Amino acid sequence: MNEKQEKGHIHPMTQFINRANAIFYEMGFTLVDGPELETEHYNFDALNVPKDHPARDMQDTFWIKQKEGEIERKLMRTQTSAVQIRYMQGRQPPFKMICFGKVFRNEATDATHEMVFHQLEGLMIDKDVTMEDLKSTLNIFFDKFFERNIDVRFRPSFFPFVEPGMEVDISCFKCNGGKDLKAGESCSVCKGTGWVEVAGAGMVHPKVLSGVDVDPKKWRGFAFGMGVDRIIMLKYGIDDIRLLYSGDLRLVNQF
Repeated sequence: MNEKQEKGHIHPMTQFINRANAIFYEMGFTLVDGPELETEHYNFDALNVPKDHPARDMQDTFWIKQKEGEIERKLMRTQTSAVQIRYMQGRQPPFKMICFGKVFRNEATDATHEMVFHQLEGLMIDKDVTMEDLKSTLNIFFDKFFERNIDVRFRPSFFPFVEPGMEVDISCFKCNGGKDLKAGESCSVCKGTGWVEVAGAGMVHPKVLSGVDVDPKKWRGFAFGMGVDRIIMLKYGIDDIRLLYSGDLRLVNQF
C-alpha cells in the first residue's frame, strides 16, 4: 500500500531571499556576502559611527573576548552595512550590490524582537545618483514583491553612514493604502493609517566614501537596509518573530 508522501516546504525566509534576489538581479544588483564575526572597524568606524555611540555598548553589541595580543576588538555584526564597506574596498564605481544576512543584537526577546534576525542591505554608487534613484529602486522592488502597485514615502531620520537619512514607509499592501477599507474598518497590518514602516535609507555619507578611497566629489550613491523578518511577518500575518526560528513544522508547512 502506497502512502501519499507530503512534499517538502521552503521556509518563508528562504522564499523571501530567493524572490528578492531575483528582483534586484533584474535591476543589475550583484549579490555579495560577508562575515558574521566582524571587526569594530567594519561594523562601526568605517560606517562613521561615533566612538561614544550607544550602539557600541554591551547592552546592544555582542563583543568577543579578545585573545592575548589582539589589538582590534571583534563582535558579532550588528548590521549588514559592514558588507558594503568590504565590497567597496579595492573597487572603483560604478557598482550596485545587495546582501542578505544574520545580524546580532544583545536585547531582550519578545514577539517583535530577537537577538538574531535577518537584514537585506543595498548599495548603489555612480555619478549623479539622486534620491529619486533610491525611491524608484525601492518602488520597483516592492511593486514586484507584493505584486501590486505600492507607494513609497520618505520621512527624515538619522543614521551615521548616510546624509540625508530617512525612514522608508510603503503603502499598506493588505488594505491598499487604506483604499480598500470601509467606513469604521481598521487593518491588522497598518492599523488603519495606510502606511507601514519597512526600511532605513539615505545617500551615502561622504566620509564613508572617502574611507574606502572613493572620491565623494566624483561619485554619489544611496544605501538602504530593511528587516527581512518584519516584512515576512507583515505579509503573512505572523504575530511572533520567534516562530520564524522555532523549527516548528506547523509554520513551515503552510508555505
